[in-house]
Amino acid sequence: MKEEESLISLNSDNDIFDKIQQEFISKAISNAEKIVRAFNTKYDGAFDYSIRSLNVLDSLIEDFSDFADFSDEEIIDDFCAQAGSYILEVARRNYGGVYFWEDKMKQPMLKTGLPDFEISILTFEKVKNRIVNGDEDNIPYFFKGFSECVRKAEKGNVVTFG
Repeated sequence: MKEEESLISLNSDNDIFDKIQQEFISKAISNAEKIVRAFNTKYDGAFDYSIRSLNVLDSLIEDFSDFADFSDEEIIDDFCAQAGSYILEVARRNYGGVYFWEDKMKQPMLKTGLPDFEISILTFEKVKNRIVNGDEDNIPYFFKGFSECVRKAEKGNVVTFG
């Protein structure tokens, strides 16, 4: 299979596709806003969906890992969905993209650059790894790799981060 064959052809006139996108965007924003509402005051309004705000998110994740009850999977998963959605929204607001559902990992993914190239990002597991592994799974470093790949992407490139 050629690289270009895996790129998805999008038809912006497709009402069903547009409706699904709006639903994904709404859910991602809703999850991300939980982080913003809960912690924006504590972090002096830093959760503004800028790439720079991911440094603050990384600090929040580190703080969370210090007191998280690792036996309560529901709390961990909920926090990962919220922080992961925030990262996805930072990516979408800064680079554009389209949401898709990743069945195998049971989480949304953002694909940027369609139809010319396809740079995808998955974040929920990355947040969980940051909680468990510490700084070796640093979120700003991870996002920098994604950002550089998007900026340098050429027609037909297909890369997934996560």
